[in-house]
Amino acid sequence: MLQQSILTIKGIGERAAEDLAAMKILTVEDLLFNFPYRYDDFEIKPLTELIHDDKVTIEGRIIQEPSLTFYGKRKSRLSFNIEVEQVVVRAVMFNRAFAKKQLQIGDTVTLIGKWDAHRLQITVSMYKKGAADTHASIQPLYSVKGKMTNAKLKKLIIQLMKENKDYVEEILPHHFLQAYKLPKRLDALKMMHFPQNRNELKHARRRFTYEEFLLFQLKMQMLRKINRESSTGASQHYDALKVSQFIDTLSFQLTNDQQKSLQQILSDMKSPYRMNRLLQGDVGSGKTIVAAIALFASITAGKQGALMVPTEILAEQHFQSLVSLFAGQLEIALLTGTLKGKKRKELTTAIENGKIDIVIGTHALIQDDVLFHELGLVIVDEQHRFGVEQRRILRDKGLHPDVLFMTATPIPRTLAITAFGDMDVSIIKEMPAGRKEIETFWVKENMFERILDFIAKRIDNGEQAYIIAPLIEESDKLDIQNAVELYDTLTEYYSSSIKVGLMHGRLRSEEKDDVMNLFSNNELQVLVSTTVVEVGVNVPNATVIVIYDAERFGLAQLHQLRGRVGRGEKQSYCILIAEPKGEVGKERMKIMTETNDGFELAEEDLKLRGPGDFFGKKQSGIPDFKVADMVHDYRALETARQDAAELIESNSIFTDAEYEKLRKYLEDEGIFSIQLD
Repeated sequence: MLQQSILTIKGIGERAAEDLAAMKILTVEDLLFNFPYRYDDFEIKPLTELIHDDKVTIEGRIIQEPSLTFYGKRKSRLSFNIEVEQVVVRAVMFNRAFAKKQLQIGDTVTLIGKWDAHRLQITVSMYKKGAADTHASIQPLYSVKGKMTNAKLKKLIIQLMKENKDYVEEILPHHFLQAYKLPKRLDALKMMHFPQNRNELKHARRRFTYEEFLLFQLKMQMLRKINRESSTGASQHYDALKVSQFIDTLSFQLTNDQQKSLQQILSDMKSPYRMNRLLQGDVGSGKTIVAAIALFASITAGKQGALMVPTEILAEQHFQSLVSLFAGQLEIALLTGTLKGKKRKELTTAIENGKIDIVIGTHALIQDDVLFHELGLVIVDEQHRFGVEQRRILRDKGLHPDVLFMTATPIPRTLAITAFGDMDVSIIKEMPAGRKEIETFWVKENMFERILDFIAKRIDNGEQAYIIAPLIEESDKLDIQNAVELYDTLTEYYSSSIKVGLMHGRLRSEEKDDVMNLFSNNELQVLVSTTVVEVGVNVPNATVIVIYDAERFGLAQLHQLRGRVGRGEKQSYCILIAEPKGEVGKERMKIMTETNDGFELAEEDLKLRGPGDFFGKKQSGIPDFKVADMVHDYRALETARQDAAELIESNSIFTDAEYEKLRKYLEDEGIFSIQLD
C-alpha cells in the first residue's frame, strides 16, 4: 500500500501530483515520511537550548527604556534590553515605532523572532505583553513547491495517516526500542507531523535520527564485511626485523600516534584480508614517513609499492624525499604524464619485470600500459581528490594489493564515521617534537603596507613568503586577474631588491613546475598565487603566508593554506587579511588565530558550515538525512555504528527473526544479496 503512486490518493490530480513530484514525493510512503522542515510555536525553551539563527520564543522583564531611532523613509529601529534567566538579552524591532509607548521598564514580555546566539540578541517578528501561553500549539511547516500549500499538504497527511496506519511497519527490534526508550514507528510518525508538545517532538526526532543512522551504518558495515571477505588479499609476510632496523636508522623518533598508526597498517598487511584504511593526519604530522615504512615492509615481503598523488609537483617532492630516505637501498621510480616515448617504455618494462620497488606518480600510474610484476601496497595521497573509478583501476592492477588512503584534511570523527564507514581509520594528531607553532594574525586591508615591510624584514633574514591572491568569486578568470594585479603591485613596491613570482591555475604544468622550482631554490623570494598552491611543494624556507579575503574560505582550506609554512625550524607566520560582514566570518577568523589543531578546526568548520561542503564535491558519499544531523547528533551516530557493527560481525542480522525487517532493508538496497552470492 505504501508504495502506491500518489495519483491513487483521493484529492490529488495531475497538477498536484506534478507539484509533489517536484518535492520528490512520488508514493504514499514518500508523502508520509515528508517531515516538516521546522515548527512554529510559542513554547519557551531555556536560553542554552536555543539554536543560532532559529525562530524562537523567549519571555523576560524589560530592564531598559526602549530606544527608538529613525532612518530612511518611514523606517525605524526599536531596541531594549530584557532580563531572561538572569541574563541580559538585547531585543531589536524594525518598523514598530508605536511599540515604544506600549513597552515600559518592568513589563513582562513574550518575544518571537530570530535568535543570534553570538550577540545574545533577538530580532523580533511578533511580541505580546505578558507571559507566554503554556498550552501553545506547535505548528508544523513544510517545504512546498508550485501551488501546493502547507494547509493542503497537512490535510493529505491526516487522510493518509488514517488510511495507512496498519501498513506502517516497525523495523527496529523490540529490545532496541526498550533500551533507548524510543517510540514505535507509527507513533513517532504521528508525533513528527502533529506533536502535542516539544517533548513529543523530541522523542520522535530521537527515534528517526537513530533509525536513519542505523540503516546507513548497516549498509556501511555490510559493505565493509563484503569488501573484506571478498578481497582474497594475500597476507604480506614482511621481515619485521628489517623494518625495525630501518626505523632505528631514522634521525628522529616516531611519535606515539605514528607508531600506533604504523602498527595498525602493518597488522592489516599481515592479515589475509585486503587492507582498506584511511590515514588521517594534520599538515606536517608525519604521515609520509609512516607510508614510507609501510612501503618498505611490503618490499621486504617481495612485493612492489605504488604511491599515487594528485599533482606532478607533489609526485616530484615525494620522489626526492623517498630517494633521500632509502639512500640507494631500493629502486624508486617517478612516473608522470611528462615522461614520454622511449624513456617511458623503458620504465614501464622495468616495472612489469619487477626491477622497480616503488613507483611514485600521478594518474599516469593508471594508464593501460602500466603493469606491475607483483603489486603489494597502493598508497593514495589526498584520496578525496581522486574518483572512485580511478582508485579501483589502480587497485585492480595488482594481485589484490593492500590499499592505504592518506589525507592531510583533518576530517571530524563524526564525518569520518559516516563518509568512510566502510573503511578502517587511523589518525595522527600528535605533531613531531621541536616543531614551532605557526603564529596567526587577523588584520584589515589598511595594514597591507606594514605587512609588506614585515615580509621584507623576513627576506633580509634569508626567508621567503607566499601571498594568496584575493578571491572575489568562484571564477578562474577573476582569481587570475587578482593574482596578476597583486603581482604587479608587489613587483613595483619591492622594485628589483626582492624577486616576486606568479602562479595560477591557467599556467601549464611545466610552467607551474618552473615557478615552484625557482621558489624552492630561493631564486624567487615572494610567490603570489591563487589557491593552486594549497597542495604544493615543501619549501621549509617559506615562513610567511598572507591570505587575502580570508573570510571567503572555510576553516579547512585556510588551515591547508597555512600548512604551506611552518615546515622548517624557523618561526612561521600566517596573516589573514579579512573584513567579514557576518558573525560566522568573524568567528572563523577568531578560531584561526586561537588554534593550530586541524581536527579542532575541522569540528568547528563542520558546526559553522555543515557537512555538505566539506569535501567540495557532491560525490563525497555523505547521505542526505531527513531528520538526523551528524554534528548535533554525533552520540546517536556513534551508538548506531556500534550496533550496526555488532549485528553484522556477530551474523545475527542474517539469522535472527527479530532482525527480519532490517534484513529486508538491506535486500531492498541490493546489498544483502551480494553477501548471499
